Amino acid sequence: MDVLAYAGDWLHLIVRWLHITAAIAWVGASFYFIALDQSLRPPTREAAEGDGVGGEAWEIHGGGFYRVEKYGIAPRTLPAPLAWFKWEAYTTWLTGFALMVLLYYVDPTQYLMDPNRPRFQGWELVIASVAILFFGWLAYDLLSRSLAMNERALTVAIVLLVAVVAALCGYLFSPRGAFIQVGAALGTWMAANVFFVIIPGQRALVAATAAGREPDAGPGIRGKQRSVHNNYLTLPVLFAMISQHFPFTYGRDNSWLVLLAFMALGALVRHIFNLRHQGRNIRWAVAVVVVAGVVLLIALAPPAQGAAGLTAADFPAVRQVFEARCVTCHSAHPTREGITAAPKGVMFDTQEEIVANARRAYEQAVILKAMPLGNVTGITDAERDLIGRWVRSGAPAP
Repeated sequence: MDVLAYAGDWLHLIVRWLHITAAIAWVGASFYFIALDQSLRPPTREAAEGDGVGGEAWEIHGGGFYRVEKYGIAPRTLPAPLAWFKWEAYTTWLTGFALMVLLYYVDPTQYLMDPNRPRFQGWELVIASVAILFFGWLAYDLLSRSLAMNERALTVAIVLLVAVVAALCGYLFSPRGAFIQVGAALGTWMAANVFFVIIPGQRALVAATAAGREPDAGPGIRGKQRSVHNNYLTLPVLFAMISQHFPFTYGRDNSWLVLLAFMALGALVRHIFNLRHQGRNIRWAVAVVVVAGVVLLIALAPPAQGAAGLTAADFPAVRQVFEARCVTCHSAHPTREGITAAPKGVMFDTQEEIVANARRAYEQAVILKAMPLGNVTGITDAERDLIGRWVRSGAPAP
């Protein structure tokens, strides 16, 4: 048994599991508190108004009723214990960056580098990736501070910044790498909002309340604005992360435009929920999402089968390509050094396995040209085209 490989699998599992767990907690808290804010109603108790309560909400969950009150700024005295919501965000970012290192930075030639356009060295791509995380946050933060009083202008500016980041990533990285990089950039903005803006503002509020001073409402207002930003960025970031499992979303020219379309849909879906919590009309927004979704569905449809389809008689030639180019890794007994088991359990040893995994081979070897990794087996464009025509013909086999 390869002990290092086994330990590496465990490391990937633990980090990914922790990342997903923390992200669920963070997203859940974000969704809940934004929904709570938007469903608050004027307090019904005179005592509550006198205590500085700005709104309240009645909720039912877990077999009981809850009455939640929110103060306009702060209560007269500091309550204890006081629950904070920050480590969900920090843990999500730290584990997410760890995954970036493990999956993309350790060997950038696998996923960050575009095999069709190897413009840069692997180390250059890693530096570019880190720079986009850092300078992307600085640009977003500068916009948010300078346009804080003009919500409409700030929204337009953030949308344009996201488009610039997506276009830059589309130029620098492979399509798959570009999608994850944009998601990581936006996720960095979200975590940095918590660390640099939201939590410091809350600390100032707590300190003033504890000292008996009149709290400054400014930090709380800025924190609320960044919380709303995080709320709208959540679904776009989630799409970027899950897109890795759906090559049809990034396996085409100018795929960064597809990414922007899906991110816009995600933000609009989040807007629908926010409108719903406010009791406002959502029909127009739902109609836009449905129409845009149908347009994407049609635009991303695979090309129709051409006249140059293959028949079962051509299968021996197709199988020869798989045997020469793929089974060194994707086999019950891999022969490539460092590979102890078929990646993701995909094997091409038998006719049945080739047919069963034809669609995966088509996506990775024909559309993305990401397989074989680094083209270590020297597959040719003619061989990729042969696999493509065979799959589009229905993957016929004797």
